Amino acid sequence: MDFSKLFDLTGKNAMIIGGAGGLGKLVAQGLAECGANVAIASRTESKLQAACEELKALTGKEFKYYVCDANDEEVVAAVAKQSNEEMGHIDILINSQGTNVKKPLFDFPVSEFNKVLQDDITSLMITCKHFGKYMAERKYGKIVNVTSVRGKIATKGPGNAAYCASKGAVDMLTKQLASELGPHGITVNAFGPNIMKTPMMTKIFEMRAAEAGVTVEKYLEMQGAGLPMRRMSDPDDCVGTALFLSAPASDFLTGNILYPDGGLTAIG
Repeated sequence: MDFSKLFDLTGKNAMIIGGAGGLGKLVAQGLAECGANVAIASRTESKLQAACEELKALTGKEFKYYVCDANDEEVVAAVAKQSNEEMGHIDILINSQGTNVKKPLFDFPVSEFNKVLQDDITSLMITCKHFGKYMAERKYGKIVNVTSVRGKIATKGPGNAAYCASKGAVDMLTKQLASELGPHGITVNAFGPNIMKTPMMTKIFEMRAAEAGVTVEKYLEMQGAGLPMRRMSDPDDCVGTALFLSAPASDFLTGNILYPDGGLTAIG
């Protein structure tokens, strides 16, 4: 075996659901720089266009995009068909979509709880279902789901009932799909970051810093001090894990959740 090819994605085609921003966009960059042809998908065309332009400037490569509401099964089925036809096939599916609503249990409207479950777990099942069909036909595929440390360990305070439940469901769906799709040559894995400095978390960091009477920078420093690595996570910290799970290096790894979390799950 030529071990120099373990992380070579030349000729592979990847689809990143939720690839227009945050972690998904960084993973798109990483996959492209390792040789993959990359398409991104999300709900908003303007954000997709901006992301493609930014990614091209960073990598010098062209990126395709597809407008896709991952909660709409008919739309997902159409995008899966179109992207497989236009790109020849999809080898790698990254599920980076999702949302979070933080409210104490007694104040949590069921409608908002259900929305988190829909966005974080049902949409993922839909994309795996329709892109997985094409992978099964070719007897090859890599599905990588973005979960969280909160699928493994709960938070100390209130507010995360929906998020923890949804990410725990992502973990178990990952394992079940690994069992179900393995005979078709498809690996299904996930990676679970710790809380990260992403745009989605900015307002939460600002609120918590204000409650603690410190600056956002000081709050992040304080949070990172409790981890073995002694710092907060950046989205960049997750890209290597996503690349590993997308590459030939992980061909015999399936049904696993990896944690690029600075050691939180080791001590949590």
